[in-house]
Amino acid sequence: MAVIGMQDVSVGFGGQPLLEHINLQIEPGDRICLLGRNGVGKTTLMKLVTGEVLPEKGDVSRLPKLTITCLTQDVPDNLSGTVFELVSEGLGQRGKLLAQYHIVSHRLALDHDNKSLLTKLDELHRSLDAENGWQMDRYVEDIIQNMELDSDAQAASLSAGMKRRVLLAQALVRNPDVLLLDEPTNHLDIDAVTWIEDFLSSYKGTLIFVSHDRVFVRKLATRIIELDRGRAISYSCNYETFLVRKDIANEAQAVEDALFDKKLAKEEVWIRTGIRARRTRNEGRVRALKKMRDERRERREETGNVKMRLQDVQQSGTLVIDAKDISFSYKPEKPIISNFSTTITRGDKIGVIGPNGSGKTTLLQVLLKELAALQGSVRHGTNLEIAYFDQLHAQLDYEKSVYENIAGGNKTVVINGIPRNIVGYLQDFLFTPDQSLSPLSNLSGGERNRLLLARLFAKPSNILVMDEPTNDLDIETLELLEEFLLNYPGTVLMVSHDREFLNNVVTGIISLQGNGIVEEYVGGYDDWLRQRKISLKPQPQNMPAKAVKAPPVKEKVQKLTFKEKKELKALLSLIEKLESEQKQLNIAMADPALYKKGSEVVAVTTRAGELKKQLDEVYARWQELEGRQ
Repeated sequence: MAVIGMQDVSVGFGGQPLLEHINLQIEPGDRICLLGRNGVGKTTLMKLVTGEVLPEKGDVSRLPKLTITCLTQDVPDNLSGTVFELVSEGLGQRGKLLAQYHIVSHRLALDHDNKSLLTKLDELHRSLDAENGWQMDRYVEDIIQNMELDSDAQAASLSAGMKRRVLLAQALVRNPDVLLLDEPTNHLDIDAVTWIEDFLSSYKGTLIFVSHDRVFVRKLATRIIELDRGRAISYSCNYETFLVRKDIANEAQAVEDALFDKKLAKEEVWIRTGIRARRTRNEGRVRALKKMRDERRERREETGNVKMRLQDVQQSGTLVIDAKDISFSYKPEKPIISNFSTTITRGDKIGVIGPNGSGKTTLLQVLLKELAALQGSVRHGTNLEIAYFDQLHAQLDYEKSVYENIAGGNKTVVINGIPRNIVGYLQDFLFTPDQSLSPLSNLSGGERNRLLLARLFAKPSNILVMDEPTNDLDIETLELLEEFLLNYPGTVLMVSHDREFLNNVVTGIISLQGNGIVEEYVGGYDDWLRQRKISLKPQPQNMPAKAVKAPPVKEKVQKLTFKEKKELKALLSLIEKLESEQKQLNIAMADPALYKKGSEVVAVTTRAGELKKQLDEVYARWQELEGRQ
């Protein structure tokens, strides 16, 4: 039985309906990917599912007591509190009480005699009893553990990828029947994306997601719903089969439209010339012609494609960038680049990858001499014309219109020596004349990225520097951008986490691995993955090792004294005893009954903290002595 049904649903926001005559049945366990061009209504369809948007016509039905959770594509800037507090919020009132209880318990552990905190803890006890909230405490901890998060970590200090993981845990803690995800991979590094793929592959509920990451769609989608010209077309298949079926459907539709247009043209000739030769009209044929005219007028034409044109520009020299032994850091104890060397020549297309916060943008700035290397040297070749695509959209002025962001006070832009009207140029990037004059703030994320591309290609260049150009772009525009970059005669430096985009475009990978380690690989993402696995694979014992420099002679390790041997033996017994006590404390803290006894909670949690610190010290001493045996 379908969990959600849509019967003849239409919705719009003035003017032509955004979605019309939608008929869909969403079944339990479906993993549905919503595909379509930017602005066709994917987010609107998700809001119809949640009930945030009501249809103008038709009905949306849901199973009784159906729980639906939606994770939007934007990570809020104002996330605060611990991971436990934020995840607990997914439980509503009970979650808030649990979060407050944990906060007060932690404060009491530091201030045992605070009577006001003890009173507050007692009040929360009673409230949780009334809300039957104790059974949820262990459940929240289990979700956090499964998501590989730290309960006590402050959310504000986490990376964007980890914040998205926290928000996903918050959504999952409700155990929703239907989970909606809007561009879940945006701004995530490759490790975070693959983690989410693995996690969602085993998700038992119904999943509806919007994504333009083709690898992500291939791995997860069991059904595709394509939004096109107001229609929602369902394909019960995976992504690869969808592409084949879509091509067949498009060809059939093109033939049908051509036959219709041919017949309409024939009838238009008849109405103008045939009636003159007869006194009486064939009224039935006239009515049929009027109906055909109406059908042709209401037909929505397929959205065009972005037109990206190469600008003529003088070639750069063969050498583009030569970096030798460069190092850079903002803090001495946290290097971003250490002794990295590379030579980039004309025509190279280099992808820069690495975890969020590893310094990919910083590396580009050092190579472009926007930041000075602290050590080493960076040399540029001749005749460099650089165009820069900024993922943060810092080049765009949100107070100005789309037109003004391109024009800069001019009415024309010069493309290959020929002046072009700005509005006409923007139409190449699918902006209507009305959109050209509208404020930049009205545009979606994908439309803003298209505007950045329009700015980028309006400037002659022989080096393109692109920081996350693929975010929010629909698949059709992504494929056109790939084709453009493949034909681009200059040099490309690009930060991207889109694995297929990297495979299709780049000729080399620069990988930032943390702690200043930066390495180069030949080929695309799959080539990097293969070479990385080989480099990490341990060398077989029977193979002769490569000649290496003899390591420096280390000082002889002092053997254990008799007293230290006795200490080592005693430490093993102590560790066993402490671990046994820790196990008993963990069992006690997992029992909801404990939290109904305020004084015991403080004693148990305090002892657990002391025990952890003591075990850390004992382990450290044991490892020190064990290493000297």
